Amino acid sequence: MKTALLDGMTPAAIDTQIIANLLLDVASADLVRQEKMLIGVRNEHGDIYRLIGATKANSFMNAVEELEDLGLVDELKDTETPLDGCDAIFSAP
Repeated sequence: MKTALLDGMTPAAIDTQIIANLLLDVASADLVRQEKMLIGVRNEHGDIYRLIGATKANSFMNAVEELEDLGLVDELKDTETPLDGCDAIFSAP
């Protein structure tokens, strides 16, 4: 899986835990956006500051489980419709 911090955005306080729990390769935002499935992570201001891209469904699901284990909530959990190009968007409750 690949990840990128979006330019000009402030990382969430939990960002170091996200990086520690997920095996992520740092890439440009453009490269991450080319992945089959995208996860956005919101900071405390409500802005998506990090993108996580997954090529395979099982990698995507593993990332979702890890983010849920950290106590983050997927605002798109009950919908099949992507938002802002993301298949899941996580933030602190």
